[in-house]
Amino acid sequence: MSSQSAIIIVLLAGLLLFGGSLLLFVLREAEQVSEYYSASWVAGRRCGDNSLPYRDFALPPQERAKDLLSRMTLEEKIGQMALVERGSLVEADDIGRYHLGALFSGGGSNPADNTPEGWKKMTSEYREKAAESCLGIPLLYGADAVHGFGNLPSATIFPQAIGLGAAGDAQLAAEAAAATAEEAAAAGVNWNFFPSVDVAKDVRWGRTYETFGSDPRRAAILGAAYVKGFQGEKHAGVNSMATVKHFIGSGAAAWGSSPDSASGIDQGDSAIGEEELRREQLPPFTAAVDAGVGSVMAGLGSWNGEKLTGNRYLITDILKEELDFVGFAVSDWYGASGLADDECESFAMAINAGVDMAMIPSGYPRFASCVKEAVKNGDIPLSRINEAVFRILLAKFAMGLFDGSGQAPDLSVIGSPEHREIAREAVRKSLVLLKDPEGMLPLSKDLSRRKRRHRGGPCRRRCRR
Repeated sequence: MSSQSAIIIVLLAGLLLFGGSLLLFVLREAEQVSEYYSASWVAGRRCGDNSLPYRDFALPPQERAKDLLSRMTLEEKIGQMALVERGSLVEADDIGRYHLGALFSGGGSNPADNTPEGWKKMTSEYREKAAESCLGIPLLYGADAVHGFGNLPSATIFPQAIGLGAAGDAQLAAEAAAATAEEAAAAGVNWNFFPSVDVAKDVRWGRTYETFGSDPRRAAILGAAYVKGFQGEKHAGVNSMATVKHFIGSGAAAWGSSPDSASGIDQGDSAIGEEELRREQLPPFTAAVDAGVGSVMAGLGSWNGEKLTGNRYLITDILKEELDFVGFAVSDWYGASGLADDECESFAMAINAGVDMAMIPSGYPRFASCVKEAVKNGDIPLSRINEAVFRILLAKFAMGLFDGSGQAPDLSVIGSPEHREIAREAVRKSLVLLKDPEGMLPLSKDLSRRKRRHRGGPCRRRCRR
């Protein structure tokens, strides 16, 4: 064999080896692309095309969500999983740049013009940024409207949940929820991080007032009524979503178990068995799921030493599979960040446990890069990302956000006489008589001012001592 022939053979062998490696690389990349996107993704994405199936309001929400999911990039999917506090936005254009699925206002996070008009303008501008994106996925906007939309000074304020629990009137709870939904929606807030259906077992817990009390049956009845009232049973044409929290067991945390020594119990550990957890803490969540609640928030505490936000058995096995919850699970304030020393690892742990949307509330660029890298490395299965985003999209379709249905109520509903009358009734019914040994109540309406002063005098003198 000539040296020239040998060189040719070596070159051919090299090409075969290189070609084989290149072919394997291409096949792996093709497999990855087919896993990330559907086969028709490149041709079917069609930005801004309103004729696509997911834009057809006649189709069931499940079909529309599936179609939209097939057209989304990985970056868009991850963005839908981010819940960001509005104050941490570097600029409004980041809503589209990072494909953010939801914003929220924390306590006191208000527009500079803290009026109904100011709120409506702010939330509308945010939604316009989301609508300008390729696929035009609507934005959720959330807040803690726990006893009325308290971020807005002119809104109607209701008794705290513990007061509604004392009243024990499911119809009244639903009416208060409906009024809150209308006022929040008028301001552009369509997602409420409430009701809290924790069953409080220790009154030293500083958040007991956010609960309906210590009776799981009462919490179940009132929580379900509140969900139905907020999400539409008591009003028409308002696209609002409720959240039940804090899944699960936060009300049973032991005194002294809190990571914050000053609070003693908040975000502490519920050192109880599963039988007690199911008997005392689960019924209100079951009732809320049966009532159609759109989202469930995982608590910041622990159950027997394991963080709730990272507990797959609770979030996936019990909530999603056993209770057949079809909405999405959301973490609480930085709840998805504190499961491990490494924040990226923590995000992966929360998502793999079943958290579908992470309340970050800031640092959304890092969340996006961490989750993308975790998917690339196989630390988070793409199937888990797809499931999470499908649940989020399904909620948005079910709310009618893609169709422009259920226009926001007029601003005149905020603090309306009708809503304030509901609040007054709630106050009257929530008052609890603890002791009346002299039979002074109820006071007669025909008593003179002098007699009322006389009857009250001894009490006032005793109270001074």
